[in-house]
Amino acid sequence: MKGVEDSRLGLYISIPFCRSKCTYCNFASGVYPAGEHHRYVGRLIGDLRKADAWTATTGVDLPRSVDTIYLGGGTPSLLAPELIAGLFAAMRAEFSLEPDAEIAVECAPGQLPDETLEALVRAGVNRVSLGVQSFIDREAQVSGRLHSRVTVLDDLRRLRAAGIQNLNVDLIAGLPGQTFASWEESVNVLVDTGVPHASIYMLEIDEDSRLGREMLAGGARYHAGLVPTDDAIAQMYETALDALSGAGLAQYEISNFARNGFESRHNLRYWRRRPYLGLGLDASSALPATDEEDADDVRFVLRATTTDDLKDYLEGAGGSETAWLSPERQFEEAWFLGLRLNCGVRPDALCEEFGAQRVERAMEVVARLAADGLVVSDGETVRLTARGRLLSNDVFQEFLDMVTEAKAFCPATAG
Repeated sequence: MKGVEDSRLGLYISIPFCRSKCTYCNFASGVYPAGEHHRYVGRLIGDLRKADAWTATTGVDLPRSVDTIYLGGGTPSLLAPELIAGLFAAMRAEFSLEPDAEIAVECAPGQLPDETLEALVRAGVNRVSLGVQSFIDREAQVSGRLHSRVTVLDDLRRLRAAGIQNLNVDLIAGLPGQTFASWEESVNVLVDTGVPHASIYMLEIDEDSRLGREMLAGGARYHAGLVPTDDAIAQMYETALDALSGAGLAQYEISNFARNGFESRHNLRYWRRRPYLGLGLDASSALPATDEEDADDVRFVLRATTTDDLKDYLEGAGGSETAWLSPERQFEEAWFLGLRLNCGVRPDALCEEFGAQRVERAMEVVARLAADGLVVSDGETVRLTARGRLLSNDVFQEFLDMVTEAKAFCPATAG
């Protein structure tokens, strides 16, 4: 976490409220009474006001200038207009918001009333991400989504009419009942909308989701038996790459595609390891230590995550789980986060930040991966190949194993 960008901060605000729970979702979100919304936003505002005191006691540096804000969830657009206004007023009261800041909000199609849209515009929101997942009505409904294709297209029209042009649409390859023909139709509809950003995810079954539990139990309520094979999902992903590229949406990260200038600045902050403060249920932060340094002159970084239990959060119980990331752990993250980006990792920059000895050890891993056709190195950057993106979890595990081996060889670096 070095450089000019370290003087600026990203804010992530978790809003865990949903109108329905998607079958594949394992996030800390759910259907809660509207009365909890007021308590929750009150707690968020309290946390914003206490952020300085918290960082002072934990020994981390908290930049005051904010250049990205992201409200995720959950469905932030379920908040009443007055709660949206109060939350943004609190953020502006506690931090200095840069004039050109990216202010993004996740919305569920069909759950964006006119008065809520007006409140978002007044708050300065200039980017909206719609969790569409499929433009095929039956696929969306089977997965727990409440919208239709017509609803999505109308919401895009309304958002543009309100002045919000920076729009993202999410799709998931591998939903129950999805076929190659229906997937191609969804991707083509996305292209036809003309949105400047798209996110394409390959379905990952988590055993803590309803769909995951059903797959383990062999049930049929959530259509687990209709989930496409891994090979089919990979083929769907590859067809989306070609279609989006042909439409001018260039891939810049494993799951993300954009026209020039419309890349998600907030998400780039995560992948580039820039400081961010997360507030709300199950929110994470990554902030550099104020003055702690190890023998290699690498600053330690604090990773903090709040509780994922709404009752505990509202009652102020539990606090945050915190852990200092050692230089070795930061080095590992530099590889697997950097490799998510199409621009890849620059070993010379890592030498400057972490030292040549660590990079030399990592380049041995790179050589093995290159021999397997998973990465390519041109002497300046290391990047995933097309095959490497499909097997990215296996690639990242190599760098996790590298750090484990390094700790076993040199216990003094553990932390």
